[in-house]
Amino acid sequence: MSGPLAGVVVLDMSRVLAGPWAGQLLADLGARVIKIEHPERGDDTRGWGPPWWEGEADAERLAAYYLCANRGKRSLAVDIATEGGQALVRELAAGADVLLENFKVGGLAKYGLDPAHLRERNPRLIACSITGFGQDGPYAGRAGYDFMIQAMGGLMSLTGEPEGIPMKTGVAITDVMTGLYATIGVLAALHERRSTGVGRHIDVALLDVQLATLANQALNALVTGENPERHGNAHPNIVPYQAFACADGYLVLTVGNDAQFARLAGLLGHREWGEDPAYATNAARVAHRDALVPKIAAVLLSRRRDDWLSELETLGIPAGPINTLTEAFDDPQVRHRGLYREFSRHGQRLPQVANPLRFDGQSATSDTPPPALGEDSDAVLTEMGLSCEEIAELRRRGIVR
Repeated sequence: MSGPLAGVVVLDMSRVLAGPWAGQLLADLGARVIKIEHPERGDDTRGWGPPWWEGEADAERLAAYYLCANRGKRSLAVDIATEGGQALVRELAAGADVLLENFKVGGLAKYGLDPAHLRERNPRLIACSITGFGQDGPYAGRAGYDFMIQAMGGLMSLTGEPEGIPMKTGVAITDVMTGLYATIGVLAALHERRSTGVGRHIDVALLDVQLATLANQALNALVTGENPERHGNAHPNIVPYQAFACADGYLVLTVGNDAQFARLAGLLGHREWGEDPAYATNAARVAHRDALVPKIAAVLLSRRRDDWLSELETLGIPAGPINTLTEAFDDPQVRHRGLYREFSRHGQRLPQVANPLRFDGQSATSDTPPPALGEDSDAVLTEMGLSCEEIAELRRRGIVR
């Protein structure tokens, strides 16, 4: 399957996670994504190991972190601090549809490679700038990283046990969500360009995304004027909706309506809870959570986790085990859906996680593994019309690798 974005050319001048995540998603959807990297350092995440994937070809070693966000791309290693490197990128941008970049505000302007300059020559170019705080405002010049944005944007204040220290999430979720919002913006601009013929400059900020994705918790605060409390593994608006200990492990209950709770009460041997005015409705259960949750916890401790899960499933009460990552990838449903992928790179196995989008039953996942630094430089330059002699001269001058 060529993908719905076949024919779209993307210059990915981003690094780390948010920008590369957007670039990988566009590649999965069929776009031709050229990753512009520094000839010596490359993407920062190339060095963010261990763990590493160890290849045999030329002692190749790729950080697992880098592998998570660079599938389907071609790597052009070029020094944009040189005039020759700048000329190459300008030429590529003149024929590109999309530019992804996450330099600090003004960082590309000194090279004449910022969206404003590139769009003068190519008005159809859709430029997406990803920063910590946006293109304007008192913090615009600051660098932004997921961890600090989770702190500043309120997410950490909601995460963790009530009496414990505020916690970040186990995944750089703000970076990932920013990559998704960037992709949505690019897709919208591509659609609009079909009628206008003109591109856009998209401004996406990690802090903006963090606030926007607080969802119900943001409105809990704005409606009441009070800061939500941390509830650990519990939910601020639904009861019971949290983790519980069993005789041999843990499960989560996600009871979403009163009928499910009534069935749960019967399973736990306390059918009367489903009729008690203190527990019969969700609003009542939230108000009386301190009394109800310990009662549920005490009953669940009496039996093995999988025994409970089997009966909960039979009764249509949403629940699940708390899996490790290896357990999650070994889950029958996950195996059936093909979320774990294995690519072949120089004859060796290279693991990947599939794109969750499917089109007509087919996974939208590129079958091209993440590239080594500068792996595609010669091919990209040749496609631009450069001769072998010209490419060799660029190498000699240290402009490309």
